[in-house]
Amino acid sequence: MTLDTTPTATATTPVRHEALVVGASGITGSALVDHLLDLGWEVTALSRRPHPRDGVRTVAADLRDPESLRTALAGEQPTHVFFTAWQRQDTEAENIRVNGGMVRDLLAALSHAPLAHVALVTGLKHYLGPFEAYAAGEMPDTPFHEEEPRLDTPNFYYAQEDELFAAAERQGFTWSVHRSHTVIGHAVGNAMNMGLTIAVQATLAKELGLDFVFPGSEAQWNGLTDMTDAGILAEHMVWAATSPEGADEAFNVVNGDVFRWRWMWPRLAAHLGVDPARVVGFDGTARPLEEQMARYESAWAGIAERYGLTEHDITRLASWWHTDADLGRTMEVVTDMGKSREAGFTAFRRTERAFADLFDRYRADRLIP
Repeated sequence: MTLDTTPTATATTPVRHEALVVGASGITGSALVDHLLDLGWEVTALSRRPHPRDGVRTVAADLRDPESLRTALAGEQPTHVFFTAWQRQDTEAENIRVNGGMVRDLLAALSHAPLAHVALVTGLKHYLGPFEAYAAGEMPDTPFHEEEPRLDTPNFYYAQEDELFAAAERQGFTWSVHRSHTVIGHAVGNAMNMGLTIAVQATLAKELGLDFVFPGSEAQWNGLTDMTDAGILAEHMVWAATSPEGADEAFNVVNGDVFRWRWMWPRLAAHLGVDPARVVGFDGTARPLEEQMARYESAWAGIAERYGLTEHDITRLASWWHTDADLGRTMEVVTDMGKSREAGFTAFRRTERAFADLFDRYRADRLIP
């Protein structure tokens, strides 16, 4: 079945699709803006420091300042909101206060708008627990299913959901929640960017004569896992926002294939031009990138200068800590997509191809040589 998510109209009832994308410069948000523009939607991007983009209106506001939101959004009339932003805090209590508050205050500032649907991106920490209690307690069996009960621990994803549900009841819109696994896509300055992190690691390995070492755990090296391409996530969000089957539902969203890192790691090395002799897998213990790469970070500026790269600040490219967290997990993490498939979402993206295309785009944009 082919799902038509383009704006349509009848002779008597015009249908207006105007999206407000929150977090439009991030990995998920930028892919979503691309997809919405391809479909012919009106798109407005909200951020503290808007980045001009052809075909996109921008609104400047601070998500942590309710008055800033009320002022900035007073004249806005979106029909759909896509919330893809979050801000990491030092404790989960602060994560809950800040990130739950951002959802609450944004939707309150749009109480006047003709909202039809609000889509919220969260992730698999819904099942694994927050950073400070990550995989620390009893978790559901894999593959993760949407009907699993919440863990008995505070989690800012739960707080965001609760704010979304409460606003939907007050304001009369439908909602969807999109629980992605690790998202790979195109963005700079993002706090969670495995694709670009691995590309930077490979570049340093090639330029400095280092081994390209898998940083993670034995469980991740040998076990099954999956991943979410930002383009698939964008398609999934628009599908849920425009399909009756997507209304008032939470969905997992991954590419649709599974793999083992012991299979994927040498393939990524090949796509990045790493000598096969320098590819090193799990060898008895995890070797986090934060520890591996710390002494070599200062070399990046010289590499960028030599190749005419657009970003000389390695901290805007590589998020060692987050890739370490994902690849350092000591349990299998696999996600069930049956609920989405049964509801009619059938898009698929092979993960190796998603990585390869992403690396090509990084080269074209002069982020890596």
